[in-house]
Amino acid sequence: MKQVAPLRYDVIFKKAFSHPAIFTAISKDFLGIQLEIDKVENDKAFIPSIGSVATKFDLFAEDKKNRVIVEVQHAHYSDSYERFLYYQCSAMVETIASSNSYHFPMTVITIVFFTGKNSPSPDSGIVVQKFEAEDFVTGRLLDNVYPHQHRLLFVFTNDSTHAKTPEPCREWMQAIDDSLDEKVDEKEYTNPSIQELFKVIEKEKITPEERARMKDEYNQENAEKRSFKKGKNEGKKEGKKEGKIEGIKETARNFKALGTLTMEQIASATGLTLKVVKAL
Repeated sequence: MKQVAPLRYDVIFKKAFSHPAIFTAISKDFLGIQLEIDKVENDKAFIPSIGSVATKFDLFAEDKKNRVIVEVQHAHYSDSYERFLYYQCSAMVETIASSNSYHFPMTVITIVFFTGKNSPSPDSGIVVQKFEAEDFVTGRLLDNVYPHQHRLLFVFTNDSTHAKTPEPCREWMQAIDDSLDEKVDEKEYTNPSIQELFKVIEKEKITPEERARMKDEYNQENAEKRSFKKGKNEGKKEGKKEGKIEGIKETARNFKALGTLTMEQIASATGLTLKVVKAL
């Protein structure tokens, strides 16, 4: 067994996949394209920014034909889909040089790896958003209408056991998920790029600075979880309070419908103000 740093951490994921050979290998296995690159950028940002919200991409690489963005997300929040869709669209728009031509010069693809969330699909651990033209009535995809197959992929790494998931993808997903408990059995993997990945993230190769950033990420994640839980609990309490008040109002309505009590008596019996009782 090899001791490794978990790929749930942004700093470790970037350390591993910023290697052009590893980035190229995972892009080929998931996307079926052969990138011709000699560098991978970390925390890539467009200057000036696209749209009203600035974007920063975890990993970014491109050649003459393709632009590939890779993101890692451990904690899952409700805005994840919209946020990464915004990233994808921003990366597409940025390729347009001017209003003289709206032709996209390259295909733009974003892959988002979730390390702590189950797939919403029962059929695989990979969900894809495509930008394709189809017939409005039949739903049939129309070939040769749009030359670039822009895509946004969500990869749920802990759902790597689906038989329909292609084997190369499944092995990468398993490797990422396997690293989360900080030990991997290299003999279970045949892909040489995954073997190289494990070498890069060996615990003994993690620098003190990277360990400090891992700790910062861990603390930030826990703080966000506590904040989310607190907000959820407060929301439940507020909901119960509102439900109780609504029940009292319903009782007051019933009293008014009977017509046997005055407004003042109903207010006194329910604890509602006279103004509220009259307004019901």
